[in-house]
Amino acid sequence: MAYNIDIEYRIDNLAAGLPELVKKKMFGGVGYLVNGNMCFGIHKEYLIVRTSPETATGLLKSEDIKPFDITGKIMKGWLMISPDYVETDEMLFSMLQLGVSFAENLPGK
Repeated sequence: MAYNIDIEYRIDNLAAGLPELVKKKMFGGVGYLVNGNMCFGIHKEYLIVRTSPETATGLLKSEDIKPFDITGKIMKGWLMISPDYVETDEMLFSMLQLGVSFAENLPGK
């Protein structure tokens, strides 16, 4: 299954409001990196966002958000976000900012 090109297009249009991102094809989708650390991406139809485990736990209360688990092992702090949750550009941008903020605080690679 291809990844959600609509979300990719929307992210690329919103990227001007974010720090410099590096876009890479990965895991059958696309990932966006800040300082060599992945902050968000797209896997199948989902937006993937990296954040702290504490923030992720709070967001998992939404039925449109689930843990990132493509191998049978949940990745702590990673979320799979339904396109319904990020239907507006404002909501998508806020989720992108969440991932960027987390990645900016990691050591550069």
